[in-house]
Amino acid sequence: MDSNTPVYQQLSTLRDYIRWAVSRFNQENVYFGHGTDNALDEAVALVLFGAGVPVGSEAQLLDATLTVAERIAVLALIEKRVQERIPLPYLTGEAWFAGLLFKVDNRVLIPRSPIAELIEAGFEPWLHYQPVSAILDLCSGGGCIGIACAHYFEEASVDLVDLSAAALTVAKENIQQFELQHRVSAIESDLFTGVAGRQYQLIVTNPPYVDHADLESMPAEYHHEPASALGSGDDGLDLTRRILQQAADFLTDDGLLVGEVGNSCVALEQAFPDVPFTWIDFERGGHGVFVFSKAELQRYRPYFTAPSL
Repeated sequence: MDSNTPVYQQLSTLRDYIRWAVSRFNQENVYFGHGTDNALDEAVALVLFGAGVPVGSEAQLLDATLTVAERIAVLALIEKRVQERIPLPYLTGEAWFAGLLFKVDNRVLIPRSPIAELIEAGFEPWLHYQPVSAILDLCSGGGCIGIACAHYFEEASVDLVDLSAAALTVAKENIQQFELQHRVSAIESDLFTGVAGRQYQLIVTNPPYVDHADLESMPAEYHHEPASALGSGDDGLDLTRRILQQAADFLTDDGLLVGEVGNSCVALEQAFPDVPFTWIDFERGGHGVFVFSKAELQRYRPYFTAPSL
C-alpha cells in the first residue's frame, strides 16, 4: 500500500475495510471481550455500523463501493477503537444480550453475563416450572438482565434496582425501547433498601465482583466502563456478602436467588467454607454463577452474617 496516498483512496469496498480493520486490530493487539472474541467479528460489526449497513445483509454487499464520506467515517471508527481502546458497544451505542439489542454507553457495564443463557431457558430446572409474577434485577445497571427476564416471563413484573442514577437513566431508555413501562420499574436504591416489604419469586444479581488486583490488571478496554460497576472491595465480594445476608427476606417461600461472581467464585468459597455452593454449568461458556433457594439462604444465614475473621 502506498504510504503517500490516503487509505480512503486505496480502499473502496466493505470487504476492503473489513480486511483493513482486521489488520489494524491484530497489529495493535486490540483486546476482544465485549461482544466479540476475535478480530474478524469485531471488524465486521464495526465496519457495518460505520457504513450504515444492517447486520446480516453484508454477504450481498461485501463488494459494494463506499462513498468517500462513508470511508472516512469507517476509518475514524477503526482508529478510535485502536488508539483509544474504546469497546465496540460504546462506539456503536448498542449491545446484544439474551437475543435482544440494548442501548449502552459508558454509564453502564457492557452486558456479557452467562446469565443470558439461564434467562433464555427460563431458569430451568432451578425454578421447577413454577409461575413467576415478580422478579428483581439487583445491581441492574442498564437493565439488560431484568428487561430480558420481562421479555421471557411475559406475565412477570420486574424491578430494576441500582445505586447509580446515571445507570438507571440508561435502564429507563431501554424500558421505553422495549415498551415495558407497564411491567418494568427502575428504582434507585442501595441494594434492598428501596424495595422494603416486597418479595420476589426470582432475584437475579450481577453485582460488582472484580477484586482489586484483577481490576488493576484488566485490559484498557475495561477502564472505559464505570469502575463502580466492576470492583467491590479487596476480594470483590463486599456487595455479594450483603446480598447473601439479606436476600432471603425478599424471596417468596419458593423463591430463588441467582448471583454472579465470576472469577471471585474461589474467594467466595474460601470466605464461606461451610456453605455448599451450587455453581451452574453453561453450554455457551461462562462460570461463577451460583443459585440458592430461600430455604438454603435461611439455613446458611448464620455463616453469611458471622463477622469476618
